[in-house]
Amino acid sequence: MTDIVSPEKRSRMMSGIRGKNTRPEVLVRKSIFAEGLRFRLHRKDLPDNPDIVLPQKQVIIFVHGCFWHQHPGCRFAKLPTSNSLFGKKS
Repeated sequence: MTDIVSPEKRSRMMSGIRGKNTRPEVLVRKSIFAEGLRFRLHRKDLPDNPDIVLPQKQVIIFVHGCFWHQHPGCRFAKLPTSNSLFGKKS
């Protein structure tokens, strides 16, 4: 399957997608902090590099957006049309 954009353009597009400190992640962190809980961010020594780690509670939190969760009725939870194999679950 071929890509519809050039590798250079795809690289520019992907470089604009943030993996850390996204708006949903910051909102979750503010809520956790307001509850008086303390946490660590993006621990590379744990599997899958979790977004938030609550060491005292032995809890890890991953903050994923609408694309990954496919919330019903959400306008952002749309499967790609150009690479339909990407969105299929086996």
